[in-house]
Amino acid sequence: MPSVTPFKGIRPDPALADRIAALPYDVYNRNEALEEVRREPLSFLAIDRAETMLAADIDTYDDRVYQKARELLDSQIKDGHFIKDETPCFYIYELTMDGRSQTGIVGCSSIDDYLAGTIRKHENTREEKEIDRIRHVDTTNTHTGPIFLAYRSKAEINEIVDLCKKDAPLYDFVSPDGIGHRAWKAASPAVTEALSSLFKELPCTYIADGHHRCASAVKVGLKRREEKKSYTGQEEFNRFLSVLFPDDQLKILPYNRVVKDLNSHTDEEFLQAVHDAGFSICDMEKNAVSPKEKGTFGMYLHGSWYLLTAKKALLSEDPIKGLDVSILQDHLLAPILGIGDPRTDKRIDFVGGIRGLQELEKRASSDMEIAFSMYPTSMQELFQVADAGLLMPPKSTWFEPKLRSGLFLHSLE
Repeated sequence: MPSVTPFKGIRPDPALADRIAALPYDVYNRNEALEEVRREPLSFLAIDRAETMLAADIDTYDDRVYQKARELLDSQIKDGHFIKDETPCFYIYELTMDGRSQTGIVGCSSIDDYLAGTIRKHENTREEKEIDRIRHVDTTNTHTGPIFLAYRSKAEINEIVDLCKKDAPLYDFVSPDGIGHRAWKAASPAVTEALSSLFKELPCTYIADGHHRCASAVKVGLKRREEKKSYTGQEEFNRFLSVLFPDDQLKILPYNRVVKDLNSHTDEEFLQAVHDAGFSICDMEKNAVSPKEKGTFGMYLHGSWYLLTAKKALLSEDPIKGLDVSILQDHLLAPILGIGDPRTDKRIDFVGGIRGLQELEKRASSDMEIAFSMYPTSMQELFQVADAGLLMPPKSTWFEPKLRSGLFLHSLE
């Protein structure tokens, strides 16, 4: 019975929304973030990554960075760049990429649902990333980055969303990366109550993207509870900003792998080892391989593409061992290439599917030696892992399009 509730949103003036909306804070390194803020001074990235507004010698995690974020946000609200809605409402947020649209409901989810496992996760988090966002949320007193949640599609919710989309949108713009963004307000009590009730009929929701932001929001809520022993559970810090999408509208892209070297193997030794490990190998020469089915992999080595197919002995019904990322890791990357822990091994890197196969060829011809193109993890596989209370291997899913930060903010007061 997930609790999904309306809130009094803080959102951009419609005339500025296209300039303020920004990709998530963690898709940029420091130099890229600085370039983006210079390109668009109103970008919300200036708040999400406030070190871009300070001297270059100030550390990314310096206290002054978080204080600067608070100052910038307060200033932009005061200047009228943001509007505060006076009544609690849901928002409908549609993203369109390459002709495919997905529409989510922007509302608040409960930290207690996360703690109880009603909001299910599939990924580990790193403490240093959590601490950064905890300090950001705590200092700004605002949830600035929405958590991307998924739920098993429900017809009654879809019907309400479709009705809301018949109204004139609050926002309608195309971002520089070609993604279309439209948003509507769902403010009538009849609609907000109906949506909250329908979400309660679901057994759970799932984190699709934003595990660090979610864990951080929960920990800020718990910190506030410690500070306010008389809390009632109705305070805003007991909830966090989320956008909930039906699973049948979502698309996971592959998360490809590149490796630094062949672990002292010659090409011939390596190919023989791959064959002996249980993969059939088809030489595709110059034809780039984008796997078309589960259990198949593209491999680019020294100017040639190969199609690898995992033989039956490598397949598994286990929710984790049966994932393509696990098959590659357990039977090739670890035993043959020596990548024992992909979380920490400096010899492996990961390339989001949005960057295409040419990026794999480029990397394998420059700073890396070999590349693997993956068949994407499915939503069903994600649900199976989360339902079993398990965690996927690192870099198993790449969701596109990315939610924008700055379009919807949730105050903790």
